[in-house]
Order: sequence, then structure tokens, then C-alpha cells
Amino acid sequence: MPRILTIAGSDSGGGAGIQADLKTITLLGGYGMSVITALTAQNTLGVSGIHEVPADFVAKQLEAVLTDIGADAAKTGMLSNSMIIRAVCGSLRRFRIPNLVVDPVMVSKNGARLLSPEAEDTLRQELIPLARVITPNIPEAEVLAQKKIRKATDLREAAVRIQKMGARYVLIKGGHLRGPALDLLFDGKKFYEFYGERIQTPHTHGTGCTLSAAIAAELGKGKTVREAIANAKQYIRAAIRFATPLGHGRGPVNHYAPLQRELEKYEVIQKLKRAFQILSGKKIVNLLPEVQSNLGYALPFARTPEEVAAFPGRFVRAGQEILKVADPEFGASRHIAQIVLTVMGHDPEMRSAMNIKYGVEILARARKAGLRVKHFNRQDEPPQVKRKEGSSLSWGVQWVLTRTSQIPDLIFDRGDVGKEPMIRVLGRNPEEVAQKVLRLR
Repeated sequence: MPRILTIAGSDSGGGAGIQADLKTITLLGGYGMSVITALTAQNTLGVSGIHEVPADFVAKQLEAVLTDIGADAAKTGMLSNSMIIRAVCGSLRRFRIPNLVVDPVMVSKNGARLLSPEAEDTLRQELIPLARVITPNIPEAEVLAQKKIRKATDLREAAVRIQKMGARYVLIKGGHLRGPALDLLFDGKKFYEFYGERIQTPHTHGTGCTLSAAIAAELGKGKTVREAIANAKQYIRAAIRFATPLGHGRGPVNHYAPLQRELEKYEVIQKLKRAFQILSGKKIVNLLPEVQSNLGYALPFARTPEEVAAFPGRFVRAGQEILKVADPEFGASRHIAQIVLTVMGHDPEMRSAMNIKYGVEILARARKAGLRVKHFNRQDEPPQVKRKEGSSLSWGVQWVLTRTSQIPDLIFDRGDVGKEPMIRVLGRNPEEVAQKVLRLR
């Protein structure tokens, strides 16, 4: 297990600082240790007080940890003043920590000063030269490089200036710039760009701490710098996307989200398998259309087809039985995914769907069973929808859902030229969909 040390301030609200670091390190498989440089009284609304730890006690914490357990990687966060920075640098040199990630924390997101102005030169002259990676955001890079950053070319010039201070790698986080979210890495020779989606949420407390801790954890595992950054960005992206709206201000990112997502993927696959067991052996081949059937189930808050699982190869006929070609996988059916994602746009709890054969008698059985039935007419499709491959299903389902106050159990259409008539059975989960399908036999 990689030993990862965080040297940073404490956040009483738990969203940033050593609390965020230790959560991140643990969830990424490391053994987390901490050296506290300052106590802060803070919450999602801001920092109301700071109590700095004496520099000699910071050094004592470092010695206690490093003479006994040691560290495969370390990260620094809030260091507060010159005396603490010098104490930290002395221990880092003495114990030769192999992978140091420096997060040059200067100001909180709510504007509280976390590094005294007199300590900026000490940071430049003593700590940055020890860094394997330094991770300033735009405001921090502007202070360090003494240059305004307004566009991508400014990012590059600032990275060069900071790298000349001694850091082997400079990662400038471009979240403060407009346009695509761009982080720029410079290794002294080449620039590497890391693009990501810009997630619209106010709940971003602890992003910088979390990213730098994730990089340190990945470096401690033996990853290269570029691999560590890529993995860390994937982790923080999920943590931001599923951020927790705690408190009355800027909420914390959700450190548990990436692991939770993996557990949810397992649950989705298992529920699809159980739903197939419900359907198999029940003689429902009369419900299979010419193009065969498939059953899909989405992750909570899914937004892309890759977050919807279905059965590769669909269900096929074998005499009076149905068979699955393979076990369910994510991204296996764009058609089912389009239906599910469109429905989830109206009700996030309705995460499953299955397509079955169209038939007047099947619709009659549905109505007799008390199922809600709605339909759309493919002849009403706008020309641009017809021309765009794969867009008809989303259009048709959307057409129905914008005209009803309640999600129906079934949505059908009578087909068109080259389009087989079809019924889509909707539900909260695959087992519910399977039970509805059985009522249509």
C-alpha cells in the first residue's frame, strides 16, 4: 500500500485541506498520513478564523511520521507563513521524499488569505525547487509568475516561468478561464493539454486539494506524471459532477462518488441479469420484433450512452425460448440508451426500458392490465430528424413526454418506410420492466 503524506491545514467543514486529502488518498488505495500546519474555522460559507501551528511543532509531526512510517509521496497545501515553509522544506530535504506535489494554496475560494504575502518569496525560492509537480490555479499562477493570464498563450508563458523556479512539472489548472476546461502541463520541454467538460455546479469546495492529493496518491503507486494527472482528473471530474449540496454556501465535492459509481455499475449489471432470469423460460418469443429485443438500465444521473448498460447482440429466439447472446455491458445499445436517457430527462428515476413487438392485441392486453399507453407518429418527424441517423427514437419519446404529465408504461409507434413498428416498455428498473412485459403475453 503506497504511503501518502499530506502537509496542509485542517478544514473544520471537512471539504478541503487534510480532510479532503485523507478521503482522496484512502479512496484511491493509499495509506494516508497528515501533518497539520494550521487549524481553520470554516464551513461552506467561508473561513472565519485561522490558528497557525508553530513551525517547530510542524517539524515535530514530520519527524514522527517520516522516521517511522516513511512516505512514497507527499503533497503540500496551506503552509501559512515562511517559518512553516522552511520547517517543511528542511524535513523534505532531510528525508528525501521522492514524489512531492505542491499545491500553492494562497487564497480560499471565498477570498480568505491562506498564505501571508511575506511567504510568497519563500515558497518560490525554497519549496518550488523541491516539487516534482506544482499545481497552481490561474490566480496562483499569476502571483507566482508575476503575469496576468487571459488566454492559452499566457498559460504557456506562465508555466515556463514557474518551471524555471525549479519544479520538474508545472500543471496550471485553467478552470478560471472561459471556454473549454483546459489544464496545461509543462515538463520543461513539451506542453501537454488536458481537456475536460466544464461541469456547471457551485459545489466545488476542495477541488484543488482533492486534485493534488489524487496526483500524489497516483505517483505513490508508481504512475508517471502524465498518468497520475490523467487518473486524478478522472477522479475529480466524478467528485465534482456528483458534488454534495451540503451547507448554505459552496458545497464540497463528493470524494466518495468515483467509488460509489463503480458499485452502482455492478448493481446495474446484476439487476439486468436478474431481469433476464425473470423473462427467460416464460415463452415471450411472440413479443420479440423482427429486429429482436433489448433491455437497458442506466446509472443514476446518466447522461451518455456509455452510462447505460444493455445486452450485446440483443435477445434472440431459440424455439419457444429467448436467449441472450452475452451478459450485459455498458454502451452495448445506443438505441435503448437513447430511449432511457430521453425518459430520464423528464424523470430521473425512470432508468430502464425494453423494446418489444408492436401489435394491436398486445396494446389491448396492456390497457386491460391497467398500463398507461401513449404513442407518436413517425410521419410527424421533422425532415432534419429523419436525416439524422439514430435520432428518431429520441424525438418520438420526447414528443410523447412533452405532452403528458405522467411517464407512461408503454410508448409505441406504427412504423414508417424502413422502420418496424415498435413498443417500448418503461420502468424504474429492469425487474419492473420485465414484470410489465410478462403482463403483455
